[in-house]
Amino acid sequence: MSSTASSSAKNVSPAVEFRAVEKRYGAGPVILDAFSLTAAPGDFIALIGPSGCGKSTLLKLIAGLSPVTAGALLLGGRTATPERASTGDELAYVFQEPTLLPWLTVAANVALPLELRATPPDRRAELVRTALALVGLEPRAAYYPRQLSGGQKMRVSIARALVLSPQLLLLDEPFGALDEMTRDRLNEELLAIRERQSWTAFFVTHSVAEAVFLSNRIVVMSANPGRLHREIRVDLPYPRTPATRRDPAYHALVDEASQLLRSVEDTVAT
Repeated sequence: MSSTASSSAKNVSPAVEFRAVEKRYGAGPVILDAFSLTAAPGDFIALIGPSGCGKSTLLKLIAGLSPVTAGALLLGGRTATPERASTGDELAYVFQEPTLLPWLTVAANVALPLELRATPPDRRAELVRTALALVGLEPRAAYYPRQLSGGQKMRVSIARALVLSPQLLLLDEPFGALDEMTRDRLNEELLAIRERQSWTAFFVTHSVAEAVFLSNRIVVMSANPGRLHREIRVDLPYPRTPATRRDPAYHALVDEASQLLRSVEDTVAT
């Protein structure tokens, strides 16, 4: 790498930076305590930990759905605010449920974010076709949600999130309600999309295997209050394929993360 390129790389702002963030709701208990984490552009960070440790709260803070109580949260080097989150296109959120409007077609559901931004109809149709092609659902554009399987509904939800070409993708257990085979397939498809697009991801999951398969960094959180307990670097090469799940290095990482998670859960239980 040249000195110019190296200097440019050093000047790139983190995609997301938590600086000793504390979060509580009103006079309630502390949900997150002194949470610090820096995500570089292109990172895929999986968040695992006991229920109630603040994983989903972290996503809500990034999305601007709730303000930090203390500390600082920066997106792309700038302080995150609810106003910025509501007006910008750089961030998209995929929830646990697909949250599709049953009276709209697949294409119309995906087009909703574009309509809210008053995108011209011709451009809107083009972007919707591109997003549906990414998730393999272009042939079902005229279907209604009731005509889709659970996995297909989640693909529509992902297409709706990607239609604005976000820089940051937040996913809150999007595949948790699906059977194992469907989940594995969608994991592979999500990474294939990532190869074609450039975004930073925060992915909440209760599945250690899913966390290892998808991410380059796993954040293990402790609870009461939520803190960063440990981080695991996942050095498995991309692209990840079904063969990755047979790699001894993959299984070693699953074991390591499982043991850490079990130790944290045992502490909560006692």
